[in-house]
Amino acid sequence: MTDRNIDWQPLLNEGRRKKESQSAAGAKSKRSRGETRTEIERDFDRILFSTPVRRLADKTQVFPLDKNDSVRTRLTHSHEVSNLARSIGSALAFNFRIAASVKNAKRNLPALLALTGLAHDLGNPPFGHQGEGAIQSWFTDNQDTVLTSLQDEQYRQDFLKFEGNAQGFRLLTRLQLINDDYGLDLTHAALTALMKYPTPSHQVDKNHVAKKKHGFFASEQHVVNYVHKKTGLALGVRHPLAYVMEACDDIAYVVLDAEDAVKKGLASFSDLMAFLKNAGTNDPLVGKVIGDSSKKHAEYQGADLRLSPAELNDVSMQRFRVFAIGAMVSAATDAFRKYEVDFVAGAVSVPLLEISTAETLRRSLKSFSLMHAYKHRSVLEVELQGFNVIRGLMDFFWASIVDRKDPNNPASIRNQPFTNFVYGRISENYRRIFENPSETDKKLPIRYRECILLTDMISGMTDSYAVNLYDELLNLKGAFDPKTVFSTDAK
Repeated sequence: MTDRNIDWQPLLNEGRRKKESQSAAGAKSKRSRGETRTEIERDFDRILFSTPVRRLADKTQVFPLDKNDSVRTRLTHSHEVSNLARSIGSALAFNFRIAASVKNAKRNLPALLALTGLAHDLGNPPFGHQGEGAIQSWFTDNQDTVLTSLQDEQYRQDFLKFEGNAQGFRLLTRLQLINDDYGLDLTHAALTALMKYPTPSHQVDKNHVAKKKHGFFASEQHVVNYVHKKTGLALGVRHPLAYVMEACDDIAYVVLDAEDAVKKGLASFSDLMAFLKNAGTNDPLVGKVIGDSSKKHAEYQGADLRLSPAELNDVSMQRFRVFAIGAMVSAATDAFRKYEVDFVAGAVSVPLLEISTAETLRRSLKSFSLMHAYKHRSVLEVELQGFNVIRGLMDFFWASIVDRKDPNNPASIRNQPFTNFVYGRISENYRRIFENPSETDKKLPIRYRECILLTDMISGMTDSYAVNLYDELLNLKGAFDPKTVFSTDAK
């Protein structure tokens, strides 16, 4: 199979913003003689060893702050998505010769998909999507004081529709290194493939898969413009491999969330088989997965293994996981090959799995987890705790950001001991970016920069850190009411 006249070259662009900026300024950048990795393989390693990846170990997947080590966190979920994505990348590159005419494609396609899977959740705040909802609701409830001076609609919508995807892009491009304005300085291919939603917040379109949310803030618009120019993409047009990463994310969470629900005893293997038989009636792929899984379950049940009901559930779900993931990965790979031309042209407006033979299985598994896991009391109780913790922390940190003796000096000492203390708890790196803005950031209103400092700090927290910090600040605040220093001024 050939490239069929599809131009993958710009989509696998290994250039970097920092190196190109230095070259434009006359500086020379040398590649190490001992370096054997491609630039995109280096991207994967830069992400893997970064601090935000380690923080994912204490961020929720489905079951917040779960004490069961076998239940997944955001870190284990991200490694699983990365693994699935790399597998599809290897199949596309080696078995089907996608992008065969592009140098290093056999190495770069798997590496590029692996890094998108590893990094896709880095911007998520504590408590997952509940955390996003808490941030959005805080800005909505306080917009008359906090957002009034922001007249630009994109500036306002960046916060009213706060997105972990946009925060992840900011994290990788701006916040990771303190000596420049390039973050991890990932390749153009990596940055565009990581943009699940290459759309600004004021142009969201719920009816298009690439536009139903926003994937970057106004503060990173210049980065998006630059990498789009280098890869030949445009606003609202996804990198084709972003569809594959999204499919791997969907596969991982629908299959593995169902497995976690059974591990926690919220449902049984038999419950899952019965549900799928009813929900996936007459679907060939669902029928095959049920048949293969039920056969293994019967073998384990009939063997003289003396398994307890919990052990039988566990081993049967392990086999179900293998069959379900294998079937869905194969279906996603086939669909991408079939519609490769459309994906590269940016002409696909629905998710990859939706046009694959795995869609009924995906939808059925999601419904099963919605019934048995997502709405379980233990999940909802801790989600509510997280919602309240985040909103409370935002009150404290916003007060600390705006309660300055000199409103025109971001680094000015705060008016009250408590707000001075809380401001000092903000990451030194984030404060440095706020207090010493780049030339690009200087063009943004100071109120916007105050808001982005707030979301930077909240998003960077782990679940446990957020809970513990909130308890600490509650004990220290005394009679202080953070609302008394909320301001409508743009300063």
